Amino acid sequence: MSMVSQPEREAPQAQQNEQTRYYTTPLVNIRATDDGYELMAEMPGVSKEGVEITVENGQLTLMGHRRPVQVSGRRIYRERREHDFRRVYELDPSLDASRVSAKIDQGVLTVRLPKAEAVKPRRIAVE
Repeated sequence: MSMVSQPEREAPQAQQNEQTRYYTTPLVNIRATDDGYELMAEMPGVSKEGVEITVENGQLTLMGHRRPVQVSGRRIYRERREHDFRRVYELDPSLDASRVSAKIDQGVLTVRLPKAEAVKPRRIAVE
């Protein structure tokens, strides 16, 4: 598969609400299917409304926005990051970008990337 992930660093994005946005790279598994590829990204805390997927200029961008968690009391220790998720892939031209589909269930985003009909193997009948 020629779909290549571009490394993401936790880098600030444009100012939003006078706060700098930081992103975490979601963990992803990719598997080949008969019709293309299936990408599964872990985005805990992200709902359907928080998912943003775009295909532009040969790139697939996955974004997951989490709702802020309200904490009562004084936080004394924290390991979990509350950053949003972002990952960018360069798409192989053999994929049909117009037929990309996605769903999210319990924090796992599944994106289906079908191959274009022109590149799918087909059987030729001999006369």
